[in-house]
Amino acid sequence: MDLKKIQFIRDISNNDEVLSIFAITQATLAQARNGPYWRLELSDMTGSIGAKAWSPLAQQFPEIAAGQMLAVKGRASTYRDILDVNIEHMRILSPDDIAELDMGDFVAASEQHPDDMYTDLLALCASVFTYTPWLTFVESALADEEISIRFKSAIGAKNVHHAYLGGLLEHTLSVAQLCMKLCDQYPELDRQVLLAGAIFHDIGKAWELSAGLVKDYTDEGRLIGHINIGLEKVEPYLAVSGLPVELQMHFKHLILGHHGQREWGSPVLPATAEALVLHYADNIDAKLAQLRGLFSDFEYGDTGWTPYQNTLGRFIFKPKMTPPDPRQFFGENPLPTSPEGDVPPPEFSAGIPSDDDF
Repeated sequence: MDLKKIQFIRDISNNDEVLSIFAITQATLAQARNGPYWRLELSDMTGSIGAKAWSPLAQQFPEIAAGQMLAVKGRASTYRDILDVNIEHMRILSPDDIAELDMGDFVAASEQHPDDMYTDLLALCASVFTYTPWLTFVESALADEEISIRFKSAIGAKNVHHAYLGGLLEHTLSVAQLCMKLCDQYPELDRQVLLAGAIFHDIGKAWELSAGLVKDYTDEGRLIGHINIGLEKVEPYLAVSGLPVELQMHFKHLILGHHGQREWGSPVLPATAEALVLHYADNIDAKLAQLRGLFSDFEYGDTGWTPYQNTLGRFIFKPKMTPPDPRQFFGENPLPTSPEGDVPPPEFSAGIPSDDDF
């Protein structure tokens, strides 16, 4: 089998032959009536797809682990609106095989370059922070080598939204920009503490989650969590920033309360206007990124409905968009006109009753 990857998950449709190489991100050995079978999640840079290897093929593979690379031959099929692959033949690649691959084909990354996003974030800081202690704190933390390297490459979440390299920075920049737009609408907000909170609200995820072929929680992430990790990482820069204690406390409150509810992981509930804004901006960006991924990865046919989304607790509908140009709906000449512009053309006036009709 050719080791060069030429088929990507985003291009696979119902009834397509599948002949390609994928990373294994989940592997579960289950039992069917005719024997054991493997339930797999396969991934590449364009997304992920479920796959099954039935007996007797499954019995040839007593062990399969996440992180391995798999050459697959099979066929895609749809069941209950879910596309997956029925594997006919498969082979786990050896280290020598893997060395021939371009691993960039298997790890999803943001469409935006991380250096460009970091530059945009620093430019936003320079334009907003007029109080020197805020600028000192944020710029010194962002200049930390470990923070900057991790920030640029970290994933934004394990599965649901921004779950790709650079996703954390992409999400952070989007939340920060959204918060500043809300400050334009509501000028009573303290835009400087809000921007600081937006920049660092999820920074702990750079240590909480591991990126690469397999996305999972680190030991530090499971034991401490990204909210506490984030405060630990920026605390040294906060302590020497010259910020008054009250502003430091408000900043910490934004970080601690940004999940919004205790059952969602917040140690405290948002208790200031800025904390509420950060929570909702974070939630909006996460939800819309999730929907964007759903609509780009799934073919809805004539119904417009997604499969049931467990994380959202509902089906999602993709409505038709309003045409930006009326001619897209009505054609080039939406209404018949006469050369004079104020007299209906003959084919139009022919249908207008005259006095003789009554």
